[in-house]
Amino acid sequence: MDDIFISLLYPTKEARELHRDAAARPDISDRVCDALGLTEIFSLRTSMLSDFFTEDEEILRYRQKTFADMLAVQELRQTLDAIYPVLADIHELRHMESESNPAESYLYSITEIELYVSCIDTLTKGLSPVRDRLSDGAFAALADAVCGLSESDYYKELNKKLTALSQRVHEVKSVTIGVNLDAGMVPASAGVISVNAEPFKSGKILDKILRLSFRNDASTCIAALSPLKKGGQSDNASEAMTAALHGALEEIFRASVKGWRSIVGEYVLDHTDFLLQLLPEIEFICKATSVIERLREHAGCAASFPEIRPKEEKAFRTEGLYNPRVALAISDEMVTNDVSFDEAGSIFVLTGPNRGGKSVITVAVGACQAMLQLGLPVPAEKASLSVVSGIFTHFPEEADDTIDKGRLGEECARLREIFNAVDGYGMALLDESLSSTGAYEATYIAEEILCALAVKGVRGIFSTHLHDLALATGRINERSLALGGGAVDTLVAGMEQGKRSFKILRAKPDGKSYARDIANKYGLSFENLMGEHLK
Repeated sequence: MDDIFISLLYPTKEARELHRDAAARPDISDRVCDALGLTEIFSLRTSMLSDFFTEDEEILRYRQKTFADMLAVQELRQTLDAIYPVLADIHELRHMESESNPAESYLYSITEIELYVSCIDTLTKGLSPVRDRLSDGAFAALADAVCGLSESDYYKELNKKLTALSQRVHEVKSVTIGVNLDAGMVPASAGVISVNAEPFKSGKILDKILRLSFRNDASTCIAALSPLKKGGQSDNASEAMTAALHGALEEIFRASVKGWRSIVGEYVLDHTDFLLQLLPEIEFICKATSVIERLREHAGCAASFPEIRPKEEKAFRTEGLYNPRVALAISDEMVTNDVSFDEAGSIFVLTGPNRGGKSVITVAVGACQAMLQLGLPVPAEKASLSVVSGIFTHFPEEADDTIDKGRLGEECARLREIFNAVDGYGMALLDESLSSTGAYEATYIAEEILCALAVKGVRGIFSTHLHDLALATGRINERSLALGGGAVDTLVAGMEQGKRSFKILRAKPDGKSYARDIANKYGLSFENLMGEHLK
C-alpha cells in the first residue's frame, strides 16, 4: 500500500500541507486563546491551540464528521488513548536512533517495527468492530487503511520474521569474551566467543553460598575484567571497552539485523510516518472531545455543530449562547443568550451594570467563533456561522503598561494595532477599553474607533461602562453608512428588580435605570436616605 495518507483533521494531503503555512491560517493568536479562556480548558501539552484554526470550509466539515464519530462511538476514544503512547515512543525512538551508534541503531529499528506492529494491531482491533457505525469521514478511512495493512501478505510475513529476530535479539543477556595471550601474558587478540541468553553468574564465595553451589561452569565469572561504570575505570577506558563491544555485536548481528533492516526499513518508514503524523491530531481530538462532553453534562448547556455559512455572508446567529470557561468553572445552571449580528448591527456597544455579564457574553461570542474554526461543536443550542479571517481582543487582563506610554498610551497603541490587522471579515472584541481615562475623552476616542471599524465591515462587540457611547450610535452610523460601512447597534445587560439577570437584550440603554435600581437595592436613593427626615 503506497503513499498512505490519513488525517483525522484534513481531508487531503494538500490541505494539510497548505495549513502548515501560518499565512494560510486565520489570525487567531495564542494571546487571543488565552483571553477567551480556551488555552485553559483545552490544556494541550504537545502543541498550541492556534496551530489548529482554519477558515477552510471543507476542512471544517471534515472535522465535524471526525468529532461526530468521537462523540457517538465511545470505543474510538479508548483506541486513540491506547495508540497515543505507542506513537510517542516511536517518535522518541526516531530521535534516539539519529544519535546512536550502528549497533544501537539496528536494535532501535527492530523496536520501532515492534511498536509499529503493536500500533496496527491495536487500531485494527479497535476500529474493525465499529466500522459500520462510523460516518464516511476520517475514522472510516483510517479503519480501512489499517485493516488493509494488517491483512496484507507483506504484513503477515513481517510479523513472522519479526518474532524470530526479536526473540534472538532480546534474549541476549551476556556475551562470552575470549582473550589470547602472548608468551608474556600480554593480550594479543580478543573477541566474542558466544552470545548468551542468560547473564553470567558472580564467582564470589558469598554468592556461591547463597546459591548453594560451588561449581564453576561456563557462565560463572571467576575474575572480573574491569569494574564497568564504577570509579575504578577512567572514562576513556570505559568508552573504549563499550566501543569495542558494540563493534563486535555489530559484526555478529550484521548478517541478520542489517540485512533485515535494508529489506523492511523503507517499508516501515513509509508506514509509520503516516501514523506519526496523527500524534498531535490525536491529542487535540481527545482533549477537544473531553471539553465538549463536559459541557454537555453541565446543567443548561448545549454543544451543537453549527451550520457553516459562506464567508461572504458574515453570518453570526446563535441561540442559547454561553461562555464555556464559565460553564466549566461553576456548578450553577448557566444563563444563556441569543446573539446575532446582522445588517442593523455588525458591531454592538454593550452596556449595563458592573458584573452584569458584559465580559462573559463578549468572551462567549469569541469562544463560539473560535470553536467553529477548530471544527468543533459550539457553546450554543443552535448556531449559523461564517468563518472570520481573524479574532482580535482587547481585554483588561491583556494590558501591558509601560513607563513610556502609560496605561492610556498602551491602550491606544493596542487598539491601533488591532485596527491595522483586522479586515472586513474579521472580529474585534473590546472589553472596557479606554477605562484608563475620563468618560469624555474615552467616549470620543471610542466613537472614532467604532466608526472606523464599522466602515471596514468588522463584526464585534465593545463592552463598556460608557453609556454616552451607546447613545452616540446614531451619530456613528450616519458617518459609517455614508461611507458604505456597517451599522452599530446596542446591547444591554439586564436588571430585574434590582438584581442582575445576566440576560443580554438588544435594546437601547438606560443608564439611569441601572443606577436607580442599584441605589434602591442598597438603600442609597434620596427617598431611602431621607425617609426618616421627611416624615
